[in-house]
Amino acid sequence: MHIRTAEIDDLNRLKVLYKEVARHEGGIARLESEITEDYIQNFLTRSFATGLALVAIHPEDPEVLVGSIHAYKPGVHVFEHVLSELTLVVHPQFQGRKIGRTLFTIFLEEIGRNRPDIGRVELVTRESNEKAIALYQSLGFRIEGRLEMRIRTTGRTYEADIPMGWQNPNFEF
Repeated sequence: MHIRTAEIDDLNRLKVLYKEVARHEGGIARLESEITEDYIQNFLTRSFATGLALVAIHPEDPEVLVGSIHAYKPGVHVFEHVLSELTLVVHPQFQGRKIGRTLFTIFLEEIGRNRPDIGRVELVTRESNEKAIALYQSLGFRIEGRLEMRIRTTGRTYEADIPMGWQNPNFEF
């Protein structure tokens, strides 16, 4: 598997990947119908401008993406030191192969080495996603609260979102 910085030419491949992940409950906080070209274009444009976006390439087919991570600055001056809206997706057939961990590790290493303007990376994950919470904690994220009844499942039940944050050890105040 090869990991590289995302490019605008990845737009259609990212759309295919995100739609596949969205088909599975709990895979991403979007319905498949919400994965549009505009959605992908928006997060790519914002990630290129102020954040970071990486993709993982299928080991046998370079035209297929098996994972992606991105985050970007919220666009408000008081949050200029924050990367937010972090999203990590791994194709369901490739989960459990450390692709998510590898993407996240490279992402945080890049921020630590080359983005001294970023002091904080934040994300939110549903409470039932215990594997993701454990992964994020193992990478240095801390649980920072609990947002009750924030996620409505397709079964019309509700669960909490768990906000988590990571501090860049190389942040320059």
